[in-house]
Amino acid sequence: MKYTQLGRTGLKVSRLVLGTMNFGPQTDEPTSHSIMDAALGAGLNFFDTANVYGWGENKGRTEEILGTWFAQGGGRRDKTVLATKVYANMAGEGDPWPNYDRLSALNIRRAVEASLKRLQTDYIDLYQFHHVDRRTPFEEIWQAVDVLIQQGKVLYAGSSNFPGYKIAQANETAARRGSVGLVSEQCLYNLAERRAEMEVIPAAQEYGLGVIPWSPLHGGLLGGVIKKEVEGGRRASGRSADALANSSVRAQVQAYEDLLDKHGLEPGETALAWLLTRPGVTGPIVGPRTAEQLESALRALELELSAEVLSGLDEIFPGPGASPEAFAW
Repeated sequence: MKYTQLGRTGLKVSRLVLGTMNFGPQTDEPTSHSIMDAALGAGLNFFDTANVYGWGENKGRTEEILGTWFAQGGGRRDKTVLATKVYANMAGEGDPWPNYDRLSALNIRRAVEASLKRLQTDYIDLYQFHHVDRRTPFEEIWQAVDVLIQQGKVLYAGSSNFPGYKIAQANETAARRGSVGLVSEQCLYNLAERRAEMEVIPAAQEYGLGVIPWSPLHGGLLGGVIKKEVEGGRRASGRSADALANSSVRAQVQAYEDLLDKHGLEPGETALAWLLTRPGVTGPIVGPRTAEQLESALRALELELSAEVLSGLDEIFPGPGASPEAFAW
């Protein structure tokens, strides 16, 4: 396993992040536990979740699955860098109740206690703000986080889905308070969606944040979706199907798969390996539903992309500074 520092911190994390969003909704508890055992056995120590995962009436279920895994002992919790998130409304059945969502000091306090209980742990390594809360000032947010850090319940704070200027605003406010501030940003970033390169990643680098890309295969479009259609008769569904209905997008994906076929490369592994070459990227989040998908993701760590392949990928999926066509998706 390859490791790196999380942004400007002294925390050492694996270059792949185990995303757990499928645990519960799509992957049952025993299989989820097996995947986590396999990940930890391979040296992958960075696990990401969120209080809302499980969704709907089952929100919180994913954290509970991690909690029962930690409860098995064997050093599982001590070896894991645990990241979770706060923002979504976690009130019970019925209409959403005030102060059970967003980033008020009250909800942060309430949410962290509930997450600790579900996760069966007494601390969270990386506590992330799932979205920007435009109604709560950062002074209040940092006051609440600083208390949690002093109590030993949270070690570091990170953001998710923040624009560049909010990263700057958050950390300038933290600096005025003498607080540590954000140490990571979890953002949508992959070969086909590179707008993070415009402001988010530069802001993260300027303030010493590790970048944790989510959706590295862009909803499956970078995982060999056309090849799977041809070979297995399995048509794309959901967002992938909608995107491929656009002829220009389909042509891009076909060119991508043709390039990799020429070089004997697997699409999903290549998309992950490309992210690992990008400046500022700590590690992409992989969300395996099966052990086989985890094994494929781990192979990306050993994949060396040639200059010819990297150049070809840039031609097919140009960065946002290249031309307006870069935003065809």
